[in-house]
Amino acid sequence: MGKFFDSIQPQHAAFIEKQQLFFVASAPLSGDGHVNLSPKGLNSFRVLSPNRVAYLDIVGSGNETSAHLLENGRITFMFCAFEDAPNILRLYGKGSTVLPGNAEWAELSVLFELPLATRQIIVADIHKVQTSCGFSVPLYEYLGERDHAQKWAEKKGPEGLEAYKEEKNRVSLDGLPTALGTM
Repeated sequence: MGKFFDSIQPQHAAFIEKQQLFFVASAPLSGDGHVNLSPKGLNSFRVLSPNRVAYLDIVGSGNETSAHLLENGRITFMFCAFEDAPNILRLYGKGSTVLPGNAEWAELSVLFELPLATRQIIVADIHKVQTSCGFSVPLYEYLGERDHAQKWAEKKGPEGLEAYKEEKNRVSLDGLPTALGTM
């Protein structure tokens, strides 16, 4: 079952900082709704305090996390050790979406390199941390980040990105509004 903590301990923060990949999970309240699970990279995760984290979110084909956070706030992050000793770390919390122009944007955006495809920052208050063995997670070698998102964003340009977000990012798969959809 693993070990539970009420906050991110220094050893957890050190583990998080070493990871090149993490996963974000969220879900709507409806039992018929779709659970969302997304892989993230690009050095986009920050531990802000023992009970607060944030990650930079880039434009994608959907915006499920934002919709679920707007509806119910529930979010889970998972980090797996693909190198070194086996370990899995989960962060459970309540989150929100911070958009450019929001009061928190100026404070948070300076913590990240902002690629052209930047859409929003997801912030979460963490109330439970779990570690587990990770014995069955395979070993992988990190080779680097992909540059596809940046090239795609450059090709679209700022106006094209705004049009894409308008078309693809205002409503979730289940028809829930996202933070972009409430502007």
